[in-house]
Amino acid sequence: MARPIYVPVLGTRRSTISAYESLPGRVRSRIAPLWTVVPRVAERPRGVRPDPDPDPDPVALDRWLTPRIEGLIGATEGRPGWIDAGHVEAQMGASAAALWRVTTRSGLRLVTGLERPPRLQRYVADLAFTSGRGLGIRVLLDGRAGEGQAGELSALVARLCLPAAGLDLILDLGPVVDAEESAKSALTALDLLVTLIPWRDIVLLSGGFPRPVEGLGDHSHLHVPRLDRHVYRTVRAARPTARHMLYGDYGVEEAQAANRPRADKAGPPWGLMRYTTADTFLVARAPTRGPDRAERVRAVAHGIVHDRAFRGAGHSAGERWLFDCAHGTGSRGTGNPESWIKAGHVQHMVWVVEQRSGATGA
Repeated sequence: MARPIYVPVLGTRRSTISAYESLPGRVRSRIAPLWTVVPRVAERPRGVRPDPDPDPDPVALDRWLTPRIEGLIGATEGRPGWIDAGHVEAQMGASAAALWRVTTRSGLRLVTGLERPPRLQRYVADLAFTSGRGLGIRVLLDGRAGEGQAGELSALVARLCLPAAGLDLILDLGPVVDAEESAKSALTALDLLVTLIPWRDIVLLSGGFPRPVEGLGDHSHLHVPRLDRHVYRTVRAARPTARHMLYGDYGVEEAQAANRPRADKAGPPWGLMRYTTADTFLVARAPTRGPDRAERVRAVAHGIVHDRAFRGAGHSAGERWLFDCAHGTGSRGTGNPESWIKAGHVQHMVWVVEQRSGATGA
């Protein structure tokens, strides 16, 4: 099997898992997703564990979580990747069955992080040891890495007593607002953290999709820069050894998306269609309701497929969906926000794999 070259961060939602299943085998063989178990209730601040836990019902959590993990295990079919259950692992009784299934029936590596209580770090590390697949350590770099963070990571590695050959370092920059500052944070982290032990894999994650999308009107199509791609290029140019570091991003969602549960209430009267180009995201608003909704949705898709960056309907299932939507009639086939984000995920992952493989440049 070819070694993965791309790590997309994917929330465990139906649209995302379906997008993964829609990828051609040649793409799935080159990616190792970082699956993030989304919370059942209540949005979680990035890197902060709420106290008290906003999901105190273990029976409801178990009933909700276990079938979703079963679906993910079935979709991944033993393929490699990571799974971060940080939003649910504190409820050990409720999450135990699901995490045991991950341990014994999947090819996914569990993940822990510096910000988590020692008992949960130990819990996940023990499961990782049982699996024999090793453990990912996710280091959040929202601020600049420092000596203190290096000390915390070194102490964690020593405390877990797992062999270095089975440990992965996942450097997570989160949402990129200033590409230069994020690149500086990444370079500092590389200098301080990468040399602590001989890590098995090193991943650099960053989110380039903006929230909110500034300047986007109801009918406009807007190109916004892929800042995560700029960060990776800067880091690789500054540290030639970074060529061995895996590129990761949050795809066509902003970095906080996986920390939010599925909305129970009706959302805004519009959603986003997204398309990934060489260095930008092409974004447009599409209506979710209204008497002329279908025609307006098709007009939005038409604007994307007639942009000069569009790669053609045959490029992936994502492009095919956009093309069919743009050229169809009536309401059938215009989809909804879930359909739009699925198409966005598919075309993005296919395109990034092609970029990373050198077909269209790094």
